[in-house]
Amino acid sequence: MKRQITTILAALLLVFGGQTALAQGKKGKKETSPYVEGRQKVRQTDYDTIWKFTNFAAKGVHIYFTPFDYTATSYIVSQKRPDWDVMQPAINYLSRVSRAPMLMCAVYAINPDVTDPTERETLAAEARGEAIQAINAFDEWKTKQEMHNKVKYQIAEVDYRYWRGAAYHSDPKPEDPIIHVGMLLYFGTKKVNLFPDPSAGAKEFKDIKFFPNDATIADSWYSHLDSIAVYLKANERRDVLIAGYADNSGTEAYNLGLSRQRAVEVKKALLSRGVDEVRIEVQARGSEDPIGDNATYEGRIANNRVAIKIQ
Repeated sequence: MKRQITTILAALLLVFGGQTALAQGKKGKKETSPYVEGRQKVRQTDYDTIWKFTNFAAKGVHIYFTPFDYTATSYIVSQKRPDWDVMQPAINYLSRVSRAPMLMCAVYAINPDVTDPTERETLAAEARGEAIQAINAFDEWKTKQEMHNKVKYQIAEVDYRYWRGAAYHSDPKPEDPIIHVGMLLYFGTKKVNLFPDPSAGAKEFKDIKFFPNDATIADSWYSHLDSIAVYLKANERRDVLIAGYADNSGTEAYNLGLSRQRAVEVKKALLSRGVDEVRIEVQARGSEDPIGDNATYEGRIANNRVAIKIQ
């Protein structure tokens, strides 16, 4: 009776806890929940499509994306002949190849039009619950089908605007507050980063400096801007984040406006050099994150800047 109660509690923790560690086996040894969440900036174009899956090399390492709506999983597995639609190639593989390693990541996004932080957190919690329910339904179905593949699961939130890239500005805007982006499928034997840092391996550029209370780009920075534009045009998969800063000599509102104006001027300079607008993100940071001592003239000069981050 005691063992049955322990088993029931463990199952409930796995379904409703998501991140709860379950005690198992020898004393002190724990097995963590397989649901690992991430909130990352990744693009759909960073991954192959599911249709290349049929040419999968067993010893290779590949990550595929499919726009499968995982929230339909419970309904699909309840059918006598489940129709997996765009997920069918992966299901076929699991049926053919026994004990192959696999990682499935349910990816969701919160509609960018939802700007209230509290509402976004509430929607994110709801989205994670949907994903966990789908994962549990699939795992139960897989067991009944006697598929012995070693499948692990993850859940991740992505920035929908970054995920869609340039297509975000041309495609119809999504209406649902929760966007079921799809599934990322990892097959292979080597450990890889499912969500690589978009800035990893990118070239670094020094900050562009400004005179106090001024947003004019000095002529001496033109060659530097030329180099940034040349790099971006040669690396079409990378974008640039332009963050404007100011010292603390003015009011908070003034410093924020000045920092934004500086960032916008740098954006205009890159646009005039042929960089596409969709690849440029502008942020105003005001007097936050100083790199110099605002009590000194030299420190204030250092803080009046625009930081360039390739990502």
